Amino acid sequence: MFLGMSKPRSFDVRSLLARLPIRTFKNPPPVVGVVRLAGAIGSFGPIRSGLTLAGLETAIGRAFKLPRLAAVALSINSPGGSPVQSDLIARRIRDLAAEKDVPVLAFCEDVAASGGYWLACAADEIFARDTSIVGSIGVISASFGFPDLMQRIGVERRIYTSGDKKSMLDPFQSEDPKDVVRLKAIQKDMHQSFQTMVRERRGARLKGTDKALFSGEFWTGGKAVELGLIDGLGELRHTLRARYGDHVILKRMDSTAPWWRRRVGLTGPGPAAGLGHFDPRDWAAGALAAVEERALWSRFGL
Repeated sequence: MFLGMSKPRSFDVRSLLARLPIRTFKNPPPVVGVVRLAGAIGSFGPIRSGLTLAGLETAIGRAFKLPRLAAVALSINSPGGSPVQSDLIARRIRDLAAEKDVPVLAFCEDVAASGGYWLACAADEIFARDTSIVGSIGVISASFGFPDLMQRIGVERRIYTSGDKKSMLDPFQSEDPKDVVRLKAIQKDMHQSFQTMVRERRGARLKGTDKALFSGEFWTGGKAVELGLIDGLGELRHTLRARYGDHVILKRMDSTAPWWRRRVGLTGPGPAAGLGHFDPRDWAAGALAAVEERALWSRFGL
């Protein structure tokens, strides 16, 4: 042995193996894919988009492809919006859940109302906080009318159509009662589709009368449990850990949009997706879209 060198310590294999997470290798923790559904549903302008199937399909698909997948969780915070996009997103989730034979759990945050509740119905079980807003199973259409303003400022409206119903509910013309009747008929069809979805997914768990449940009214989480609209009160992390163990891995499926666009709520294609030129009309439309989205949230005091 060279001078100054200490005798090497014996190699303790047992001690080394004791430090390795052998148990984890043998029994890896389950994984839950988390898809966040936050915001109004539908497209709101050329540069501002809410929740759409086109924007969410990649994230939803990735959630159902995770290894050791035990469940998929939906984190929902939405005041509603487009019934078409609500249906498309919910149906896509149900199709993948059936294909992969994986349970889906929904967790409502501030609000899961109207189309937001439609999304929640894609889950096998729905949870909310006691102060969450849940329900609003109905259809709403809102607009403005400006015929008097047009006359006052001396602007003449010129519109030409092929088809006598093409200009139905034109905001610059006086409201036609026949147009309102037709709009209500369309709303009735949409409302019926919404009711069918709720009945299919909630079934015998529904406790209220049809008149109460499908009136468009909304409730707090505690009342929603009594009505059978949700299955219990709970928060995503605590509920999933209680069910799948403290070591469950929650894998969040984030949007693929650039971080700066997500930060300001601009998740649509934007000017950069076109020819790269700036068009002030796009940003003006985006501002109007933000007002429209804000109106959806304000219906629930948020």
